[in-house]
Amino acid sequence: MKNFPAHYEELNRWMETLSLAIPDSMKAFGALHDASLAQGALDPKTKELIALGIAITVRCDGCISYHVHDALKAGATKEEIAETVSVSILMGGGPSVVYGIEAMQALSQYLEVGV
Repeated sequence: MKNFPAHYEELNRWMETLSLAIPDSMKAFGALHDASLAQGALDPKTKELIALGIAITVRCDGCISYHVHDALKAGATKEEIAETVSVSILMGGGPSVVYGIEAMQALSQYLEVGV
């Protein structure tokens, strides 16, 4: 089983390294990230749950690490994350079951460390 909190921290370190290598691109990506997840017609929690659903269906481990973490920080409950996994399975089929399991593992690990 992956250690999702450690994976999240490792990705953050590498994002910093990548920002040094391609600062303009990463600054633009950061601005897009902030604008996309800001309060609007949808609240940040809902947007994080959407991002998690997409992460599961496109099979992105790093995205699952980030968006489970960030959904919890935005106030998502275990039940909301589980339902997001359910919709992801509907839209992504069998492979989304495997990545949905990873999202639930990440949820369990983040709750253990108190995110």
